[in-house]
Amino acid sequence: MTKKTSQNKDAKNPFEKRIVEFLKKKRGKNFLRKELSKALGVHKGEYHLFQDALNTLSKRKKIARLKGGAFASLSSLQKIQGEMQLTRKGFGFVTDERTGDDVFIGAQNLNTALNGDVVEVQLFGVSRGKSKEGQVLNIVSRKHIRFVGTYHKSEYYGFMVPDNPKVYRDFFIPEKKALDAKNGQKIVVELEKWETNMLNPEGRVVQILGFPDDPGVDVTSIVISHGLDTEFEKSLEHNVNQMQLEITEEELSRRLDLRDKQIFTIDPPDAKDFDDAISLEELENGNVQLGVHIADVSHFVTADDELDKEAMLRGTSVYLVDRVIPMLPEHLSNELCSLQPESDRLTYSCIMEISSAGEVVDYKIVETIIHSKRRFTYQEVQDIIDNPDTNDSFAPVIRKMHKLSRQLRDKRFDHGSIDFTTPEVKFILDDKGFPIDIVPVRQMHSNELVEEFMLIANQTVAKHIHNIASGKKNYPFIYRVHEKPDSEKLHKFQSFLNALGYKVRLNFNISPKEFQQTLKSVSEGKDEVIIKEVALRTMMKAQYSPNNAGHFGLAFQYYSHFTSPIRRYPDLIAHRLLKLYNESAPTFKQVREFNKQLKEICQISSTQERKALEAERESIRLKQVEWLSKHADQEYDGLISGVTSFGIFVETIPYLIEGLIRIENLADDYYIFDEKTYSMTGKDTGRELRLGDAVRVRVANINRERNEVDFAFVEDTPKS
Repeated sequence: MTKKTSQNKDAKNPFEKRIVEFLKKKRGKNFLRKELSKALGVHKGEYHLFQDALNTLSKRKKIARLKGGAFASLSSLQKIQGEMQLTRKGFGFVTDERTGDDVFIGAQNLNTALNGDVVEVQLFGVSRGKSKEGQVLNIVSRKHIRFVGTYHKSEYYGFMVPDNPKVYRDFFIPEKKALDAKNGQKIVVELEKWETNMLNPEGRVVQILGFPDDPGVDVTSIVISHGLDTEFEKSLEHNVNQMQLEITEEELSRRLDLRDKQIFTIDPPDAKDFDDAISLEELENGNVQLGVHIADVSHFVTADDELDKEAMLRGTSVYLVDRVIPMLPEHLSNELCSLQPESDRLTYSCIMEISSAGEVVDYKIVETIIHSKRRFTYQEVQDIIDNPDTNDSFAPVIRKMHKLSRQLRDKRFDHGSIDFTTPEVKFILDDKGFPIDIVPVRQMHSNELVEEFMLIANQTVAKHIHNIASGKKNYPFIYRVHEKPDSEKLHKFQSFLNALGYKVRLNFNISPKEFQQTLKSVSEGKDEVIIKEVALRTMMKAQYSPNNAGHFGLAFQYYSHFTSPIRRYPDLIAHRLLKLYNESAPTFKQVREFNKQLKEICQISSTQERKALEAERESIRLKQVEWLSKHADQEYDGLISGVTSFGIFVETIPYLIEGLIRIENLADDYYIFDEKTYSMTGKDTGRELRLGDAVRVRVANINRERNEVDFAFVEDTPKS
């Protein structure tokens, strides 16, 4: 009896061959489990065998299991299509959207593909356990056809060196297509021809920006290279300029009138648009009523009109070192919707009753009208917080706000919210845009006060959608989500901490609280800045989604963006949906349409946010290098921020300028790189260079075209 059972167990599952043969015949199509069982005529009593066969075949890579649970023949996956993501090192990856797998594309197999291009890839056969590899067969579509760089003129031809290091080839420019560009000028080139990677791409000059030191040329180059629109269509701007703020009796009757309340704004000294105001009142029951009053942009921007479509495509305002590229025209963002002091303005308010324990026990989200009583800067509020003897008439309410904000902040961190505050710098520019100083940004309690009030308003709005969508109702909405780190990134972060000497183990199903406690245990001392920066890179990127997946970094189950509709399109959409749901529940038709729209809006907004952040970082880097070029004779304290096989990265303190000490310039010894411990050790001297070590450096070389900085150690042995 036992022998017979063993034979049955070891016998090959009869469904394996049938499944493989069926999927081969249906090459190019995929089937869900239920569809496949129906097509094969699987009886109820055989279903467990059929299910075992599917699991075995997919584990052994005999068939492909796709995202969403469908199955297909492996031969239908020999070619894939996706977006090329290039690295600075010259190779790239294309994600197979069907399986979610990344396919490695070596530099020799790029076949003229550039970063962001949609490409067709032929997969290579790989050994079991190895990552997928492939080569680009065709360019389906180019993401960019215009590129910014520096023009160089030789005796017989011209060429452009691209600013973007991910554009890995120089552009050949025939003399007749150079627009009389001068050697060393910044230019915009349009790609005309690139038929084979054996030759360089060929282009024509479409715009001459000027020499790099001409005022504004450097940042303009960044704006163009990232495809950012600095101007609005004239007709659109004209229509917006005709808009007026009309507060009619009818409008007043449908809004909560808060013009007599002590409401005010707190912003940086150079702010031009004020999109949030705050208020605080004590209630008779001992609780407090916190009001967060947001500019009612949706009153002026109608769904699907030209202004709304333009705002959606932009997604966000872009804050560069020397300028702001707004999401909305200036007449709206700086005037009609800006909560200026001593002016009536239309707002959308989240008014929360908060208990002595810091809990929101009641709330209302309502259209309002306010009259801001004062415009404060962060420093002015901080001065009131720091000076108990000030006689400012707003001092009592500001001190109560400060007390509440500290309570909310402590409560948030007690629940596992992670503090990722890292050092920042701001630039003092002269009238030509040249940086004359780099100043560390001071994070004050007044900044945190506003931050906590915005966070609790955003959280309350997201909870509100959950509350009204009880039962089986569906209220489509746009959420700000942040997933937990994946296991691979957590493993690397653990190895990084171990290399610094911290003996920690990270649970790969880690909670925000556990991640926070790990950071607390290791982040005090000289390694704090480096650990926080690496921890930030370990985290997944926050993004917009129509599905509420919670926010890992904040440890919030519900979170959205509600507080900045002047500069973020998702906030504008949140306002629009909240108003609609305040009137009635969405119909089935509306739910279907909203879900479709929100998916596209979230995708565009997340992409535009990343683009804006990249441009912002690039403008900061540009000004850092520009400033350093005028201070190249100085010595700087720094921390080793990266250790690689080709050299050591050092970040200067407090200017946060990163540069590379190349391995060939470490001439005192032969150095051995240890990837596991993020260190280099001299073979003869035993000199060890580790991540987080304090060092002193000088500038060895600056490449302004590439914004690259080379450092050298000042002393033979770095400080420890």
